[in-house]
Amino acid sequence: MTERLKGHGLVGELSAEFAGTMILILFGCGVVAQVVAGGALTDPAGGLGNHDSIAWAWGLAVTLGVYVAARLSGAHLNPAVTLALAAFKGFPWRRVAPYMVAQVAGAFVAALIIRWNYSEALAKADPGHTIKTQGVFSTLPANGNPNLPVTEWGALRDQIIGTALLLLLILAVTDLLGTPPGANLAPFIVGLIVVAIGMAFGTNAGYAINPARDFGPRLASFLTGYGGAWRDQYGHFYFWVPIIGPFIGGLLGAVIYKTFIGRYLPTAEPEPAGRVPAPDES
Repeated sequence: MTERLKGHGLVGELSAEFAGTMILILFGCGVVAQVVAGGALTDPAGGLGNHDSIAWAWGLAVTLGVYVAARLSGAHLNPAVTLALAAFKGFPWRRVAPYMVAQVAGAFVAALIIRWNYSEALAKADPGHTIKTQGVFSTLPANGNPNLPVTEWGALRDQIIGTALLLLLILAVTDLLGTPPGANLAPFIVGLIVVAIGMAFGTNAGYAINPARDFGPRLASFLTGYGGAWRDQYGHFYFWVPIIGPFIGGLLGAVIYKTFIGRYLPTAEPEPAGRVPAPDES
């Protein structure tokens, strides 16, 4: 088995990153399409879920995507995670760009599938394919709500904080020198981390906390009729915020973990040799 896995090399890792990120976006963007587009057509409106159902589905999406990809690639599924692991955990720099491309590609393909599958609901709820349903695919300041005046700079702050939390907690959960969860439960715990971030930090910028999660679906929506996909509800160019913010936040979260926790953990040491009993001479 070990030789077979080694033989696939980078191709196998990229395939896993593509598939895992695709699963992540299929369930993540899928639940938003159901709540936003489908829910707009119920009587009364909003009958197919709310913020909490979105937060839980995104968390489960992360869990399922990690289980799909972890054996082959480590299941980064997020360029901010890949960058932070390269900077602080020894992940090879030569694999950073290919991983990011695979992640964006997986997110892009998944968003195209969601766009196709929910085409009737999206067309009925928002015939002009406007900002009203753009949030199905990509994030917006204040989730597109003009009553909450969050600018792109406020959203950038939010993305830095949210992604810093994500990386700090991922490193804590996966650090074998700490107290990692047993019984292969780490993916489930990482999913709960995303649920918690969504419930606590979902207002200001929609908790993208993942450049691939936002850019891939944003590009897919732009190519399929959402002409305003790169802008927010105020007409400002916004697409850069959920790209730059998570990269900064991911590095910051890794620095915080290393500074306050990682360097104080006991280092792994070889087990002491067992004592060989002397032969009984009696």
